[in-house]
Amino acid sequence: MKLDVVNIQGQSTGRSVELPQEVFGIEPNAHSVYLAVKQYLAAQRQGTHKAKERWEIARTTKKLKRQKGTGTARAGSMKSPVFRGGGRVFGPKPRNYSFKLNKKVKELARSSAYADKYNTGSLIVVEDFQMDKPSTREYASILSRLNVAGKSLLLTSEHNANVYLSSRNLPKSQVFTVQNANTYDIINADVLVISEKSLGQLKAAYENQ
Repeated sequence: MKLDVVNIQGQSTGRSVELPQEVFGIEPNAHSVYLAVKQYLAAQRQGTHKAKERWEIARTTKKLKRQKGTGTARAGSMKSPVFRGGGRVFGPKPRNYSFKLNKKVKELARSSAYADKYNTGSLIVVEDFQMDKPSTREYASILSRLNVAGKSLLLTSEHNANVYLSSRNLPKSQVFTVQNANTYDIINADVLVISEKSLGQLKAAYENQ
């Protein structure tokens, strides 16, 4: 499995890289991807929602009407859930939505996400580059020359402050180190751009498992 390496001008460098078979050559497992994405989104939830129940409502406890003879149901408190402004029955309470996922499942999900990008032709390998200063215009120009449309994710071998700051103002662009990329970020991107050096790091990480 080989892929041509391009420069930031969108031109071929004449080199190609060998993609690790254990990452990009597997059959994508949709269910593991689903579980990994579900876990990520669940962990983003604050879980601070709260509705007042009957005992928490501050309303009068005076009996509203006589017990019998009204032709309607008996009522003894305005706190009752049947009245407007009353307590809520089985309302939401603060809770933690996160859940555990096995390490092997998360690894399979991430590999499946990489393989999906390769299979759909949404993977670009670019040679390592630096930016002298943060420039959103310059970074947008690089993406344009790479023919990247829609949401993009750039994976670098190490944190580059100038590249990160340049991409931060673009709502459909993200930059992460290859170690910090998760399944959701990879799947959510329309195009995955990975630097040549970070591809080597990715291969080494899977070989050491």
